[in-house]
Amino acid sequence: MKLTRRLLLALAVFATTAFSADEEGFTSIFNGKDFTGWKGPVENYEVKDGAIACKAGKGGTIYTAEEYTDFVVRFEVLIPAGSNNGLAIRYPGSGDTAYVGMCELQVLDNDAPKYAKLDPRQYHGSAYGMVAAKRGHLKPAGEWNVQEVTVKGSTIKVVLNGETILDCDLSKVNMDEVMGKKPHPGKDRTSGYFGFAGHNDLVLYRNIRIKRL
Repeated sequence: MKLTRRLLLALAVFATTAFSADEEGFTSIFNGKDFTGWKGPVENYEVKDGAIACKAGKGGTIYTAEEYTDFVVRFEVLIPAGSNNGLAIRYPGSGDTAYVGMCELQVLDNDAPKYAKLDPRQYHGSAYGMVAAKRGHLKPAGEWNVQEVTVKGSTIKVVLNGETILDCDLSKVNMDEVMGKKPHPGKDRTSGYFGFAGHNDLVLYRNIRIKRL
């Protein structure tokens, strides 16, 4: 019995140490209570059960008070059926982040019938309009997903529920082949804000933390 207790204690210590090491350098950027440390149209968002929630019928891009160059951001996201949102990457603080920021990483209920005929570069995890993410790794609508995004130089990597769904270099994107052949003047930005781009749908984010590289 004593050996069993010692073994359990050792395993618990190991697990705690491993988790702490994995989270080393990460800082929470949302306190779960209010929008301290965030800018933009925060009135279009609310805090629900410790999560940032874009209000239904509202939107706009809210973003961190601090700018980031290279970073890793981790969070959980819940996407109700049919909902649409996005991650603002190196956002300058105004304008449509899909074009004036480095990119918008799509947040979307991929299985919604109304989205069945989208361009592949519009589904969840994609660098909107430029590079398509792999599909099939989102949990069913209404469940929490775990996502990690690494931005380093001109590269972006997205890991969703443990699976890499995007690993691309935006400097190699052929701008003559982007969706709609629309210019992306912010694509080569080297720094900016991180944020959430609401598109009038309820989407929730929690446990948001970031690490500078």
